[in-house]
Amino acid sequence: MPDYSEFDKNPDVLSLIFYPRGSADPCPSYASDAMIPVDDGIFVSCRLFSMEPSNPWILYFHGNGEIAGDYDEIAPYYLQRKINLAVVDYRGYGQSSGSPSLTGMLKDCHSVFASLRQEIARRGYAGKLWLMGRSLGSLSALELAASHPSEINGIILESGFTSVIPVWRNFFLFLLPDKGLLEKIEQDALALVGSITLPALVIHGEQDTIVPLSVARTLYDGLGSPEKQLLTIPDADHNTIIFAHPQLYFGAISEFIAQTAR
Repeated sequence: MPDYSEFDKNPDVLSLIFYPRGSADPCPSYASDAMIPVDDGIFVSCRLFSMEPSNPWILYFHGNGEIAGDYDEIAPYYLQRKINLAVVDYRGYGQSSGSPSLTGMLKDCHSVFASLRQEIARRGYAGKLWLMGRSLGSLSALELAASHPSEINGIILESGFTSVIPVWRNFFLFLLPDKGLLEKIEQDALALVGSITLPALVIHGEQDTIVPLSVARTLYDGLGSPEKQLLTIPDADHNTIIFAHPQLYFGAISEFIAQTAR
């Protein structure tokens, strides 16, 4: 796992990486909430969207500025394709307690993974499991894919990156001038990505200016997966990628899950 502790020591840096917001929105009828302990007195929230117990599950780490409740209107697109969805918040997001940090996010995803697998089994759901990370959430998905390959069928990375450094170089490099630190984080992140051999689907917007398409290509090329594909969504930017071409977007996800079920 890359060492982001120097980032986490700087409140100004964290304020540019994380945009937490709370929510107490009630669940729709096709969802339920779970609170997962990740540290002493710290819980993160997760919303589970499900239809059939035997359907496959995607454990989904959302992007920055988003919360699990934002997926109340997106989850039905997965459910229509017979895919259950578990959307995870971070510390300080949604109903979660605590304050977000990069180190905490990468540490917490392991507790979330273990607890959700137990919760899904307890509820009688037998579906297989895939990981998905959007934007910032790609870091958690990559961390788990490298750590638990035998328990996961595949990984989907949407608008993602190997580390926060490429985005940082585009916007905020002046706040952290230690180039040696940035290079070390990038090297460690690439090593982690290279260790992943799970089937992988990388989806990226053609017009993404926040995370340029070149970053997605670096992520795709760096994956050690022998079975991987890169899908570019035409005319889509970072925040319009899902609905610029929804049939293409969700069709690719459905096909990937069907192909990698085993």
